Amino acid sequence: MQLRRVLWVISFVVMATGFAGFGETGQVDAQQEGIKAETLKKEAAMSQMMNKAGYLSSEAIPDSAVLLPEPPAEGSGAMAYDEEISRKNLVLRDTPRWIQAAKDADIKFPEVFEGFACIMNIPITEEATPRLYTLLRKMTLDAGKSTRAAKAKYNRPRPFLVNNEPICTPEEQGALMNNGSYPSGHTAVGWAWALILAELSPEQAGAILQRGRAFGESRMVCNVHWQSDVTEGRFMADCTVARLHGEPLFRADLEAARAEIQAARTKGLKPTCH
Repeated sequence: MQLRRVLWVISFVVMATGFAGFGETGQVDAQQEGIKAETLKKEAAMSQMMNKAGYLSSEAIPDSAVLLPEPPAEGSGAMAYDEEISRKNLVLRDTPRWIQAAKDADIKFPEVFEGFACIMNIPITEEATPRLYTLLRKMTLDAGKSTRAAKAKYNRPRPFLVNNEPICTPEEQGALMNNGSYPSGHTAVGWAWALILAELSPEQAGAILQRGRAFGESRMVCNVHWQSDVTEGRFMADCTVARLHGEPLFRADLEAARAEIQAARTKGLKPTCH
């Protein structure tokens, strides 16, 4: 997942049509300011998190600018495939899958782990499973940072800038316009979680990996990423998880999380599932 910086430019053209019209515009102003404040709050929290340390040093983070090929070129067969998949996802607007994609877009802890927790049938929270929770949060930084170099190098336009269709999180559109599409940071993070949780809970590995795949595909449903962005986001997760296993501290935390999962099951701790 990458750090997203919100650039808000809000302007209102108000035509003086009487006191009632002024009141209506004032309500719109208040709503827009409320959305702005909430988004800035979320971005500040994300910024604070991303400035913390993960397991990997900056030198050890896999370099997406070196590892990944160039994104599909205009007019290429690969780009035609990206556009075809995008069109198929556009029909999901306002469906339950669209709603889930909007939920997946919000990396808010511990809520973002709910889907995985419900598959594993244990809570993933700071209170109930602190070692597992800390493991996932720290590796979030490493997986997210692994996508930054290619994003900056290619600065690929996101689908909504090409097809002019809505996204599932309109309050984030300004930030996403100024953040490269290739590869997907959300996908890298979600797939990295899935790989580690499947390792820790092999009995549920299939369902966990399905959830991790769906988490990344939500970015296409949201109309903010292309298929190739998601594919290469998963590749960067693979690279990051492989590198994490070379870190003694990560391996120690992994084993501590494994023991904690078993303890949570022995105690009969259950997650909150909606």
